Amino acid sequence: MESTVAPPGPPARRLWLGFALAALALQLATITQYGYFRDELYYLVCARHLAWGYVDQPPLSLALLALTRMALGESLVAIRLLPALAGAATVYVTGMIARELGGRGFAQALACLAALLSPVFLGTAHVFSMNVFDLLLWTLAALLLTRILRDGRPRDWVWLGVLMGLGLLNKVSMLWLGMGLLAGLVLTRERRWLATPWPYLGGAIAAVMFLPHLIWQVVHGFPTLEFMRNATRHKMVDVSWVQFVTRQALEMGPANAVVWLPGLCFALFARGGRRWRLLGILYLAVALLLLAGGRSRASYLAVAYPMLLALGGVVIEGAFDARWRALRGVIFAVVLALGLVPIPFALPLLPVDRFIFYQQSLHMTPSTEEHLQVGLLPQHYADMFGWEEMVREVAAAYEMLSPEERKHVVVFGQNYGEAGAIDVLGKKYGLPRAISGHNSYWLWGYGDWDGSVLIIIGGDPQDNARWFERVTRVGSIQSRYAMPYERGIDVSIGRRLTMPPAAAWPRLRMFI
Repeated sequence: MESTVAPPGPPARRLWLGFALAALALQLATITQYGYFRDELYYLVCARHLAWGYVDQPPLSLALLALTRMALGESLVAIRLLPALAGAATVYVTGMIARELGGRGFAQALACLAALLSPVFLGTAHVFSMNVFDLLLWTLAALLLTRILRDGRPRDWVWLGVLMGLGLLNKVSMLWLGMGLLAGLVLTRERRWLATPWPYLGGAIAAVMFLPHLIWQVVHGFPTLEFMRNATRHKMVDVSWVQFVTRQALEMGPANAVVWLPGLCFALFARGGRRWRLLGILYLAVALLLLAGGRSRASYLAVAYPMLLALGGVVIEGAFDARWRALRGVIFAVVLALGLVPIPFALPLLPVDRFIFYQQSLHMTPSTEEHLQVGLLPQHYADMFGWEEMVREVAAAYEMLSPEERKHVVVFGQNYGEAGAIDVLGKKYGLPRAISGHNSYWLWGYGDWDGSVLIIIGGDPQDNARWFERVTRVGSIQSRYAMPYERGIDVSIGRRLTMPPAAAWPRLRMFI
């Protein structure tokens, strides 16, 4: 016999909105803290070069950033407002999913609270990147899936295809959702849908929407595949399955395990959860895909959690009837109280020195999932420091040039963060444009630079000397809180490139 499915709960729209506004308030309170994140500087430059693709991502998020630049400018407030709104929307939609799963007021509130306090959700919504839109699109897709599983409306497959098409244009990892969904269909009674045209129509819609980016990849020789291959081999550290699993608690927040674990177990094992089994299998399939890669970040799985938080809220609500109603309040209070502890690690609520003290008080040490040395701060905070100091040193080097040299000079950054800092923050100093061999900067080329003079950020002095007839060190970049490889690096001036720029440029290609 089929398990009965409770009707949707009452829509608590004011409750969803209240939690969403609380999430937005947290973001607005910290929106200008510390400084531009490394990737934000690069993305702002990408948004000036609109295309159907980039070395490291599809075009959707950067098209949104281009619209933001046109409407609001390039300030921190301007570029971080849309991610903050997307993060708040994710909280709102999580409440909607809980309602679709049959949850009443408590279930919807607990799901929204868990989504609000998730460290990875908070951190993702703090900076501009494709990740926050990825999270929102996955959450919207989960909402449509719950409606398909409940009501069996064929037209929802069409809208799911549109969402997945947008997701693919935002981040290729939306393919994981497609593969997880296929596994869920094959392994549950929902395989009946495979005998209908609707899932295939949804997949065709997503494929057609993705086609312009795929064509761009073909035309440019699939640079994203090279980028992913190099990142896996040379940048990301090996992650064991034990590390991957234990880091889920840190990414989502230890207290949130009280919510999502019951939801997962209910979907996978409970008779009453048969209707939602596809959601649990989808989560496991995506987790296994990431584990199979060996070097996947634990945070990559975050997109699959909103549906489990919603389902967990429903399970907890149903488990404690009127006689045990007080325990609901205890669970809610525990999730709230313990969920506050890791917030400073996700959002820069504290001045940097106070954060370091807080970090040390909890016996936490900065870490990274890349082959990099870390300093006083975790990488996601350290990458918000040092850019102003770097631009000032480059500006000082620029002032040393003759008027004739200034007509021909450009600035070379070893990576897209350094180049992006010059192109975004260097405008107030009147600095020339930057070039770099890193990712999409390499595709944009060296322009009309003639090789006569170059301001070089960092690099090995001996290697720099091999490229020019004369290299003069003119400064050093110092920043206490930046990543170690961005501290104490030289600023140099190279004169008279030893080969034509066209011959040098292919040797500078670095997709990673």
